[in-house]
Amino acid sequence: MRKAIALLGVLLIAASAVMAGGSGENGTGELRFGTGGDQGTYYGFGSVLAQRISSETDTAVTAVVSNGSQDNIEMMDMEYNQLGFVQSDVMSYAYNGTNLFDGNPISNFSTIGALYMEQVQIVTLNPNIKTVADLKGKTVSIGSSGSGVYYNAIDVLGAYGLTESDITPTYQSFGDSVDALQDGKIDAAFVVAGAPTVAVSTLASTRDVYLVSIDDEHIDALIEASPYYSKNIIDASVYGTDEDCQTVAIAAVVIARDDVAEDDAYNFISTIFNDKDSIAASHDKGNELDLAFAASITNVPYHPGAAKFYAEQGIEVPVK
Repeated sequence: MRKAIALLGVLLIAASAVMAGGSGENGTGELRFGTGGDQGTYYGFGSVLAQRISSETDTAVTAVVSNGSQDNIEMMDMEYNQLGFVQSDVMSYAYNGTNLFDGNPISNFSTIGALYMEQVQIVTLNPNIKTVADLKGKTVSIGSSGSGVYYNAIDVLGAYGLTESDITPTYQSFGDSVDALQDGKIDAAFVVAGAPTVAVSTLASTRDVYLVSIDDEHIDALIEASPYYSKNIIDASVYGTDEDCQTVAIAAVVIARDDVAEDDAYNFISTIFNDKDSIAASHDKGNELDLAFAASITNVPYHPGAAKFYAEQGIEVPVK
């Protein structure tokens, strides 16, 4: 994919110098923040963060719609965006040159902070699909191109001894997946985002939505094979389901290009925690902000500007 868009990247890099403004040696820059689809949590929460940081500091942040984690990393690599939301697993893939980035590592970015957990949500309108094993032979959306959802879906299917060939896969965004469910074109969809997710909430407002749980045995196997997952519960009240859903989750992390100015990275993370209550009043994910969790990433070093803020809170993080 990276090779396919290389020529476009050259043009975008030139445009970005005008559109994004750069970060500047001492900060006070204009930063583009890659998020996700317009019906996903990345974009909704990212827009709230961008507005708050822009209004409270000299750093102007613009949240932009994207195809998700992989796309965000690639657009940052091309210098079109300076910030991005990423799944913690996809961040590791890029940094180490594995999976989505096999043989093509991208490591010119640093961690700003882990902000919340995003759940693997397996959504269906069919009450007879009760376990992951029931997806065999079904038509299932396993994520759009450029997102990490695909690998999450493959991981979960694999824990149950299923492969991509055991289902009829489609590759759709959250919004398109919900439309396809609504129209009866697919049987289930993998949605990896912080719950509640706008697309799923919209569907649940008109239809009876069911979330497929993952049992303890398969969660343990999944975590053993892929330790970046953790057990997570989606409460029945989130979408009005009949019961809680047990699933797995990964961290939603904000990263920055290494050349983002220290002051801008500091403004970004310090504003989030200094204004945590106001952010929580604007978006549910603000209630999950936790300083220790934000500083818990170990597989990709932190940006010096973010590290400066954590140090002021008495927390030491790894720095490039």
